[in-house]
Amino acid sequence: MKELSQIVLPKDISYTQNHEWLRQEGDEAVVGVSDYAQDQLGEIVFAELPAAGDAFGQGQAFGTLESVKAVSEIYMPVAGEITAINEDLRNDPASINTDPYGKGWLIRLKPDNSDDQKKLMGRAAYLEMVKGKQ
Repeated sequence: MKELSQIVLPKDISYTQNHEWLRQEGDEAVVGVSDYAQDQLGEIVFAELPAAGDAFGQGQAFGTLESVKAVSEIYMPVAGEITAINEDLRNDPASINTDPYGKGWLIRLKPDNSDDQKKLMGRAAYLEMVKGKQ
């Protein structure tokens, strides 16, 4: 596992307590799991994701990631409707491990309420939370 100093945490995205990240892109948002989360999970071998058009509330489970260690639920950082899923993960789920903020994104969504994002953490707050788990 990586040392905390090796964990990549971009400043331009928001984080949840469950280790998902959200990056706003126009009127849509992209969601994935943090570098810390993928490192803790180990090699990811399967991603179960919802279908485009499905809607979830903030904090609701929307899928699972299966690694060689465990199966973990993934949760919506904000309420909204799924507009796209990363189809490439069907053939290459390990891209979540190698590029969690790029090729390893999970879903795109249209958020229901812009206030939901205010409940998320910035980089510094997320890093402090992760340090507390060490």
